[in-house]
Amino acid sequence: MDFSPFLLSFIFIILHLSGQRVVQGEVDIQHYHRLHNEPITKLFVFGDSYADTGNIKRGFAPSWKHPYGVTFPGKPAGRFSDGRVLTDFIAKHLKLQPLASYRIRKHLAPHRLKNGMSFAFGGTGVFETLNPGPNLTTQISFFQNAIQDKVFTASDVRNSVALVSVAGNDYTRYNVKNGSIQGLPSFVSSVVNQTITNVIRIKELGVRKVIISNLQPIGCLPAVTASSSFKLCNETTNDLLVGYHNTLLTDAVTKLNQQINDNSSVPFIVLDLYDSFMSVLRSPSTHNIKNELVPCCNGVSSKYFCGSIVKKVKKYTVCENPKSAFFWDLVHPSDAGWQAVYTRLRISNALEQIHY
Repeated sequence: MDFSPFLLSFIFIILHLSGQRVVQGEVDIQHYHRLHNEPITKLFVFGDSYADTGNIKRGFAPSWKHPYGVTFPGKPAGRFSDGRVLTDFIAKHLKLQPLASYRIRKHLAPHRLKNGMSFAFGGTGVFETLNPGPNLTTQISFFQNAIQDKVFTASDVRNSVALVSVAGNDYTRYNVKNGSIQGLPSFVSSVVNQTITNVIRIKELGVRKVIISNLQPIGCLPAVTASSSFKLCNETTNDLLVGYHNTLLTDAVTKLNQQINDNSSVPFIVLDLYDSFMSVLRSPSTHNIKNELVPCCNGVSSKYFCGSIVKKVKKYTVCENPKSAFFWDLVHPSDAGWQAVYTRLRISNALEQIHY
């Protein structure tokens, strides 16, 4: 996910942009209603591996291999972490139990669906990515079908919150497919535009609020910092690509809320993962984090990854104490990392808007 070949030139393009902004037409959300202090009873989640709690089938991702899940629940469970992911912490904040995964919905008793459902699939994005999983638009169609099939009632949906978490797989594909540096600003705009289209669709299906995470500091992921022996973030990536995406997203969501024209509530909320990640990485000791840019689980060489096994021989190493690591592997936070991010979100009151 190292975007530096693009971004060295991208800075000059950004400097010469003449007010390019996300194109957003008039929005008519007919299903928006004022709600009075009704408790939130369900969470519906869409996105990628930062939110996936087990939707990818076994054998198709390392999230089902040891040592994933070693901290929670003690064995691989489909989460891209040694333990919990963002979905689990948002559910915890809403006082909900871990969510059922869409993949196994037909095998669950009705009471297992009482907290909502995760439609997120690792490796996916707003558009098609390098992975074959369902993109954000398709995930929302799964949700719509569940409503039409009366898996969830109108009351269920009305008293629910949706989380949309996409962490950059669209940009990875753009990079790998040799997209031009000249076309990157336009592509960023298209990603944000489609995200806005998608969250409007979720809201029109009846959910009370939609939480949209912005991009984390991609330049600080171990996959990027490996070139500096996990010592330095790529600030060019953070300031330009991530900064540009997050600015467009925030502006678009602000306009969207203004169009709702209801002073009693903010139906669309940007969850500032970027600031929360950076707050932890700048003061890791506050959260008992050590060697904050070093992945706990990593391949023994650049040819291997966390969980790699060749002829029954492990080709990865795991740190002595995962609870002191911010990153679990080259891309994903650890359970402790997500706990620290969640703590920062709470300290900054970023989650308070969910409740009113």
